[in-house]
Amino acid sequence: MSTRTESLFTVATEAVNHFKQYGFTSQAELERWVARIRKAALLQLRPPAETERFIRDALTQKYRSLVTQGGILRDMPDIKRVGLDSVKPKLRAELDRRIMASTNLIKLNRQEAMDKTLRRFQGWATSIPAGGSRAVDVKDEKDDIRKAIGQMSFIERRVVIDQSHKLVAAINEIVAVDNGALALEWHSPWRRPGYDYRHDHKARDEKIYTIRGNWALEKGLMKVGPAGYYDEITSVGQEPFCSCTARYIFALRKIPLDMLTTKGAFALPAK
Repeated sequence: MSTRTESLFTVATEAVNHFKQYGFTSQAELERWVARIRKAALLQLRPPAETERFIRDALTQKYRSLVTQGGILRDMPDIKRVGLDSVKPKLRAELDRRIMASTNLIKLNRQEAMDKTLRRFQGWATSIPAGGSRAVDVKDEKDDIRKAIGQMSFIERRVVIDQSHKLVAAINEIVAVDNGALALEWHSPWRRPGYDYRHDHKARDEKIYTIRGNWALEKGLMKVGPAGYYDEITSVGQEPFCSCTARYIFALRKIPLDMLTTKGAFALPAK
């Protein structure tokens, strides 16, 4: 068989035509075609080093926008630059952790796509009787063989988008909690056209969740509200492809009155 560099389209076409004409005649013949398909599929995928660079660049750019360039301070005006600088080691560790998680996830997706491609081909090829079959739609079969590999570019982009949102959510939470946030207001984009929202996340929209152990709780100035503690639910961006966000609350005067104790109400500055 040819050893030249071949596209997956070409190999899939030749493989389907071969089995349409001759059928499944031997395991050795099948394995030769499997090897050619595997090689062509690997050549179609982005090289691992390039994939890791793509992930690292995308997440690092998001990190720089929020941390290095101080974009997070615009969303959290209660935080000063010194407060952001104080947690930079934690934020950098979160970036490194997210890059590693993203790289590993894409590796798993690549392996799954390869396994699915070869499994589909072998399942189909072994179903064709020796002598071949006229009842084979070459286009449908070769498209089916190439489908999983062909989707990998889209899957990689989705992983990076999802992991970028997870990174942003984690950075926001670290900065907010370490700088004295009292609570957060959950925001679900369920109104966004076409967004496949989770119903329980829609139910959380605009509810205020208490951050456990915050200074106002310890001083008896506030109490847990009806929504409960934030650590009792999945966090913003935690679940796959969750695009929810949080608005963090730092000032006692911005806490709902039903979450203030009598002591806390009296501690509010006079209007």
